[in-house]
Amino acid sequence: MLTRAQVREIDRRAIEEFGVPGVVLMENAGRGAAEILLSLGVKGPVVICCGKGNNGGDGFVIARHLDNRGIPVQVLLFAKPEDLTGDAAINYRIIERCGMPLLIQPDSLKLQALLASTDWIVDALLGTGLSGVVRGPIESVIRSINASAKPVLAVDIPSGLDCDSGQSLGTTIRATHTVTFVAEKVGFANPMAKEYLGQVHVVDIGAPRNAFV
Repeated sequence: MLTRAQVREIDRRAIEEFGVPGVVLMENAGRGAAEILLSLGVKGPVVICCGKGNNGGDGFVIARHLDNRGIPVQVLLFAKPEDLTGDAAINYRIIERCGMPLLIQPDSLKLQALLASTDWIVDALLGTGLSGVVRGPIESVIRSINASAKPVLAVDIPSGLDCDSGQSLGTTIRATHTVTFVAEKVGFANPMAKEYLGQVHVVDIGAPRNAFV
């Protein structure tokens, strides 16, 4: 199991010491998560809720791979496109150029309508870097997702769950499945985390084995 600091260090070593581009790691993560969804028999439609960080970038990759398999997707970005950086910005531009269904910061009524009409929801809002209480618009989005009673796949960790402690940081996604990358996180061992995680799947993103030493 990995701590937040260990996750960051493995990513850093993979990129800086072993030369694996971050966008490759993100591609592997998103494709692996999409394959888990397909293995669960997902037919769509799927609403993919993305934040502005790398977790959202994973969501963009998931959307592209589902779309490639003919699964109807709707991407919701809860940030301004100009605030995206790095690998997340690269993958956002790809889905934008593909003409994929994309809404920027939908209001609560539109969000609730989309969630009510979908079969699955992907939570790609907040990742393992979260350490403070969830507030503002993202808190409202999480509440709407939980209230929808639809099956949810959390990307790496349910948004609002602390990676190291496994405690809820206020409002937290209650996932049906969690696809986590590289290894489970130490917080997953907390019995209190189980109600948020659902079934956990571990996906290899291609970080070199020596990056773990």
